[in-house]
Amino acid sequence: MLANHSQSLFIVEDDAKLRQMLAEYFTSQEFEVTTFEDGETAVEGILQSQPDAVLLDLMLPNTDGLSVCRQIRSQYSGKVLMLTASDDDFDHVAALEVGADDFVSKPIKPRVLLARIRMLLRREEQILKSSTINSNLETLEYGQLHLNYTRKVCELQGKVVQMSDSEFDLLWALASSPDVVLSRDKLTQTLRGIEYDGLDRTVDNKIVSLRKKLGDTSVTPTRIITVRGKGYLFVPDTW
Repeated sequence: MLANHSQSLFIVEDDAKLRQMLAEYFTSQEFEVTTFEDGETAVEGILQSQPDAVLLDLMLPNTDGLSVCRQIRSQYSGKVLMLTASDDDFDHVAALEVGADDFVSKPIKPRVLLARIRMLLRREEQILKSSTINSNLETLEYGQLHLNYTRKVCELQGKVVQMSDSEFDLLWALASSPDVVLSRDKLTQTLRGIEYDGLDRTVDNKIVSLRKKLGDTSVTPTRIITVRGKGYLFVPDTW
């Protein structure tokens, strides 16, 4: 269950009818809802108010959803769920690369959207519970790699590595289970709250991004290893 206090949700959608429908639905679900019809005004509002979650349409006039996400990500610590117009992998990959935590394809099913947002808001607790180390642990250190879960900060060789919350959460999940192969199914459940369907590339795309940011870009990665047919493994003594 979510906490008793209302969760704040910003909806950025230029379709007036859809925007109103979503606002009414989430208000009925006890969210504190604020709406925006364009990306430019949304950026200022999000950075100033820091809502718990942002529901962000990809296709917006002038400043599109990808640009909004790119502008807010380094200064906004909440969750971003992107609405995309199709099942096109390009849209999904682009959304994840600029820091979206999840995406839902149109047409919108409000109950599915509600479940996804609630899962995003629960995710931090789930990741901590999934750790094979002390669930109260807030920091992890391996050589020159330092992770602070409370602040969502990753440092490597004394320098902060910029990454989205979802990328950090994936790294934390892996680092919390060193030398243990974590399946795509487990990682997908942890990050997105849904079962792995054998096709979803979210985890794989984030692994590629993490490797680039953490200098693990050789032909055969040594820090986050792909175990063929099984999943991914964090190697603790390579940092």
